[in-house]
Amino acid sequence: MPAPVNLIVGKEGLLIDRARLAIIAAVRRTAATAGDPEGRAVPVTELRGGDVTTTDLVELLSPSLFGEDRVVVLTDCDAAGKEPAGLIVDAAKDPAPGITLILQHSGEGRQKKMVTDLRKTGAELFEAQELKNRDLPEFVRGEFASHRLRVSPDVVTALLDSVGSDLRELATAVSQLAADTGGDVTVQAVRTYYGGTAEVSGFEVAELALRGQGAEALAQARRALQLGVPHVLLASALSGMVGDVARLHAARGVNPNRDARTFGMAPWKLEKTQKLAQRWSTPAIARAAEMIADLDAGVKGWAADPEFAVEKAVADIARLAQQSHRR
Repeated sequence: MPAPVNLIVGKEGLLIDRARLAIIAAVRRTAATAGDPEGRAVPVTELRGGDVTTTDLVELLSPSLFGEDRVVVLTDCDAAGKEPAGLIVDAAKDPAPGITLILQHSGEGRQKKMVTDLRKTGAELFEAQELKNRDLPEFVRGEFASHRLRVSPDVVTALLDSVGSDLRELATAVSQLAADTGGDVTVQAVRTYYGGTAEVSGFEVAELALRGQGAEALAQARRALQLGVPHVLLASALSGMVGDVARLHAARGVNPNRDARTFGMAPWKLEKTQKLAQRWSTPAIARAAEMIADLDAGVKGWAADPEFAVEKAVADIARLAQQSHRR
């Protein structure tokens, strides 16, 4: 049984997503019925804490007439105004029946005190802090362990050298290696799959696609695949950029130098992504997220040809970018 109030603290995207999805899955398991064995009828409403109004909160957090289960996710609570922040804390003290609250907070910002106040209410805490470099080997070992695999320290080092420090890309790489090597993960296998230029090529392909430059993006994707860049890393880069555009889509007053740490990007990347996000409409971003979900399933084994799945996603997202209303 999930806690009625759940507090996710930190800025590491992968850990935030895992905690949020695990809580939602637990709520749905609890609410499952014979007619709805997966609990899909449980609605999930997500709002950004920095944009939410008092009216929104009163409506979302009021008890349902029939006491139906529902999940309310409030992201970026650190950016909430004074009055909404107070309402969020009050709601956490005595949540209405049937409501599961998921509150995401960076642990910093003008509402840093919220974390202390929310913890005093008894909210269940989920840590999602960014990992230091010294913690990355343990993370990689843990990812392999989740696939019931033990690997040598040399394999861990080789993977970190090849893929870098992005947790989402590391997790995806471990999943791919576990699936494709039959559990026999060696240093040579890591080098075969993830030699050298994956991160740069993936970023270039994703940026071109989201700019609507379909022909160039497709050509770069095919070239990267020919050079041996794994389809799973191209998919990860595309997924990461769509996620970044979604985060920045409604953001205002972003300063690349000041806010680089908040958004987890280098200042130059934040500036480019912010400009790109302003060209996308909200419906187009939602559709792009659906495409990424399909791509993620495809590269993890559902597609007969994962490389074709990557190429199709690149072309479809570029076409969607061209059609977006915020050009």
